[in-house]
Amino acid sequence: QVQLVESGGGSVQAGGSLRLSCAASGGTFTRHCVSWFRQLPGKESEGVAAIAVERSSTYYSASVKGRFTISRDNAKNTLYLEMNNLKPEDTAIYTCAAKIAPPGVSGFWCYGKIEGYPYRGQGTQVTVSS
Repeated sequence: QVQLVESGGGSVQAGGSLRLSCAASGGTFTRHCVSWFRQLPGKESEGVAAIAVERSSTYYSASVKGRFTISRDNAKNTLYLEMNNLKPEDTAIYTCAAKIAPPGVSGFWCYGKIEGYPYRGQGTQVTVSS
């Protein structure tokens, strides 16, 4: 059973940067999709970025493309979300999630709703002030 733990959230001013980490235990990210989602109170979870680990293929939502980067460190079995030029509208709880994927899929294939991801972390708060 894969367990995921996020870290790296916090408070930052607009224009600043944060790096979120998603550490996995109980398994390794090999043939998985791993995605970052974010959610505001009372709103649906929104997909932010996804990576198909086998091919290192990534996909980003339009709202973060060019500002956020998803990456992985195989040696540490950890995924990262580098967030630059943060805006107040990026304020949310960020959650990483994983699912086993068929061979050869792309980051676009991985991008989807959190309900399709059986392995999820507890989330980490990101607050961006103006």
